[in-house]
Amino acid sequence: MRGGLERWKRGVGSQGVRQAMAYAFKGSCDSHLRAVTGVEALAAYSRADAQHVTRFTVENCAVTVDGLDAAALRRWVDGRDPVTDVPRGRELGSPQADLILDGTINAPKSYSIAALINDDLATEFEALQDRLRTRIMTTWRRELNARRGAGGSIRESLHRIEVVELQHRRSRALDPHIHRHLWLNVKVLGEDGKWSNVDSRVAMKLHTLINAEGELAARTDPDWIAALVRNGYSIGDDGEIAQLAQAVRPLSRRSNQIEANRAKLLLKWRSEHPGQEPDHDVLQHLDRLAWAKNRPDKPGAVDESEWEQLIRDELHAIDAGILRERSAARSWPAAIETLDRDLLAAKAIVDADSRSTACGGRFSSYDLRAGATRAVAASGVVARRDNLQVLIDDVVARGLTQTVDLLEAEGDRPQHIKGFMASSTARLKVELAARFDALTRVGESFRPRAILDIAGAVLDADVTLDEGQITAASAIAGTDRLVSVTGPAGAGKTTMLRAARIALAQQQRQLVVVAPTKKAASVAGREIGVTAVSLHALLADYGWRWGRDEAGAEVWRRLQAGEIDECVGRIYTGPRYFALGAADRVVVDEAGMVDLHTANALAAIAAETGAGIAMVGDHLQAMPVGHAGAMACMTRRATAVVELTAVHRFRDPSYAALTLRMREPASKEAALAVATELDAREQMHRVTDAAQARDVMVEAYFRWTAVRKRVALVTSTNDEADAINEAIQERRVELGQLHPDRLVVGQGEQRLLEGDIVQTRLNDRVADVENRALWTIRRVRASDVELVALGDRGDVRRVSLDYAAEHMHLAYASTVHGIQGETTDASVVGPGVDASGLYVGMTRGRVHNEAIAMGWTASAAREQIADSMMRGVAEVTIEDSVRAARGELGRAAKVTRDRGWRVGANDDQSAARQLDHWLISSRGALASLDARIADEESQGHGRAVDSGGWRELVSLRARLNERVAVASRSVVERTRQDGHVRNVDPSQVGVRGHRSEVADPVARGSLVGTRDGLVGH
Repeated sequence: MRGGLERWKRGVGSQGVRQAMAYAFKGSCDSHLRAVTGVEALAAYSRADAQHVTRFTVENCAVTVDGLDAAALRRWVDGRDPVTDVPRGRELGSPQADLILDGTINAPKSYSIAALINDDLATEFEALQDRLRTRIMTTWRRELNARRGAGGSIRESLHRIEVVELQHRRSRALDPHIHRHLWLNVKVLGEDGKWSNVDSRVAMKLHTLINAEGELAARTDPDWIAALVRNGYSIGDDGEIAQLAQAVRPLSRRSNQIEANRAKLLLKWRSEHPGQEPDHDVLQHLDRLAWAKNRPDKPGAVDESEWEQLIRDELHAIDAGILRERSAARSWPAAIETLDRDLLAAKAIVDADSRSTACGGRFSSYDLRAGATRAVAASGVVARRDNLQVLIDDVVARGLTQTVDLLEAEGDRPQHIKGFMASSTARLKVELAARFDALTRVGESFRPRAILDIAGAVLDADVTLDEGQITAASAIAGTDRLVSVTGPAGAGKTTMLRAARIALAQQQRQLVVVAPTKKAASVAGREIGVTAVSLHALLADYGWRWGRDEAGAEVWRRLQAGEIDECVGRIYTGPRYFALGAADRVVVDEAGMVDLHTANALAAIAAETGAGIAMVGDHLQAMPVGHAGAMACMTRRATAVVELTAVHRFRDPSYAALTLRMREPASKEAALAVATELDAREQMHRVTDAAQARDVMVEAYFRWTAVRKRVALVTSTNDEADAINEAIQERRVELGQLHPDRLVVGQGEQRLLEGDIVQTRLNDRVADVENRALWTIRRVRASDVELVALGDRGDVRRVSLDYAAEHMHLAYASTVHGIQGETTDASVVGPGVDASGLYVGMTRGRVHNEAIAMGWTASAAREQIADSMMRGVAEVTIEDSVRAARGELGRAAKVTRDRGWRVGANDDQSAARQLDHWLISSRGALASLDARIADEESQGHGRAVDSGGWRELVSLRARLNERVAVASRSVVERTRQDGHVRNVDPSQVGVRGHRSEVADPVARGSLVGTRDGLVGH
């Protein structure tokens, strides 16, 4: 159970208020769209007769409920008291000012199917969402803060928040999709009794924990699980109801078809009504026409009362047995006391670490708590939420012993600050730096004059090397052990390598070209004129093997000659295909996509063989799937570093210069200048919502292919790519370009037709296809699928039907990783991409490149493009990460020491509460340490050798126990001074906490690992 968090902004002329009103009372839900756009996605369906919306007011942990009519809701959204119309705090008139934060409670689709066909599950599912809603609201109130003072420098705890709930049962495509929207008003009441704005940035970072709470509820809630069991259902590993999962994809495919129908109807309406925009009634009519299309005997205006039966009929057509009553299932939930808490902690770290790749490996307390919550959710335990909190706290405490605290010297920090790093990632960074340090050796470059002569002999007559390319080729053909060549897209890096290859051959030295993927290696090999392989093939030949451990962490190991290679079932005898020598050069093309694990293995091989390494690529293009920074780490230690600056790809030299400014703008102002120039060049296309952006990309495909040109469609997510792919496929079917009767089932049950453009997603030696290679389906046969390489009609391959079902999908559009390394005639980049996605996408097309931006005005669209260009500072070393964490901490609001008067201070002292929360976690950690010490003692009983681990645990417990005692005395002293507590036993502080006050508590504070043990924050 998960959903996004969107920020609804005021907009020009308070457009955001008007859109919110329309959405609440006549608007359709947009969360079924691949890219949610909140206020900007409007249509009318259902609840058009609603007179009120439900408002929840959360003060401390008490929740009250009332209703708001249209007039009151308008005032509420506008930041005013809904009854008196009095402004709440300072009015913000900027179009960029946030009005509400829209959080979605969005369950797997099989839950909605279950509720449709089973009344008991419908009732329990609504109750589950009620409980989750309460938990989300109380979490928001407890965890979020307001910002006050100049530049928002003061952090103020919250006393009161207000939330409006919207409930939807269907998507705009009229598919079953039960979900809710929780509108958190940005106007919040601080503990000092003043209204101000919530810190939206903290809310966005907290949302990973909110989503984790949804997963926990869906998998562990006793009432919901019991309802599933008594009706014969269970939750699968993917989170779907296992017995209904087979119906999800067919219904989703129908939903995508409806979206395509709607886009065409809307385009036709606009052509018939130039200069007009459809109102809600028109949109409602178009929605229902789109739904009814291709449904025999179904009216254009769907009778709402018939909707449920129509969906039941479709479900029956998908699976005739899906509507039958099922016998009760058996359930064997895991007991809390039997769980391996250290394993759960390891899974929590892996979860947090996997989400930290964009931040150099840094994550926050929220991230770790979310990881712990998700680990418990997947553990098989079933228990009340209150009973799980001690377990989650213990998992967090254990997890923190596996982290490095980057802000150890900074004291307390807000929980959204990314100040932790997994110990495994930190070790990997240090180890890689040490390996490259050991490899560093100064050499001499090859003669530039000789490179020029070689280039004249081997390159086409119209191709010449510029000064940077000559310098780079000379360095690679020289004797420096480590060489780094970086440069922008289109700088001619592979052209330069053709000359370097000949220069190395003249010296009787071997050139081995590798790339992070087999596809990239094939492209490099063709252009350079050598046999190139994937980097992993080289590493595997030298005995490296990789996989995942029980916690899901990536694990690399090295086979020694004579060991059994379990992958192939024979003895490993050493490298068979790549005999590297001391003078040889390993060139890693597209090196910016190499992750830390892979680079570490390569450095180890170079150290053993004496070979040199040259990394050639661009760290500002697509990032690796794992942790980035390998190329930057080597560049800092390379004795030959070349930066290419000239761009040769584009026909327009002025655009080539513009891409260099787009690649790494010096400031936000510089990025805005680039966006403004793109707009002036008509290379920026403004849209108002995600559906319109999708329509633009679909139209671009047909516009360019009509003139036999290839266009790259670059999206921010795989889901968005899937939606565009299926819309293009549907349009091609209607145009007669594809025939739906010749099909094969692809990845995710996607329909693949003869003539479709597809991508293979797994290297297969037997079929000789590569991961991310692009093909056209020539023929669907009885036992296999015949593919033709895109751009080379003579390159024909065949893959099995099983391979297609598991590893092949539509590829008219793709994410940045799918298009990296490709060169096309044109490129269109969708909204929501990051800096590397925008840059890579806008440098694919030789003739034309275009970026789509969402915004009600041209200035808002330019702002969005400029925001996409901005990058963080690369965090190559631990010191880089420490500086980045300190910078993030410096930008965060601070808690003032003179707190003054507080709302509800007599029963809820903020500082005491925070300390008490830490004490709760600390006592859980102490209990865990006691258990681990006892385990060590039992294992070491009667042995002569004292366990160093046992001594460390005892020391750790002593230090933490001392801190708990000090903190307990501090709480007692504070409460006595305030006159709230008399004769409190310090040993009980943090045990009672506030559990009796909070009906639905959230995770308390966490522990921070330090060199001296554990401290709290």
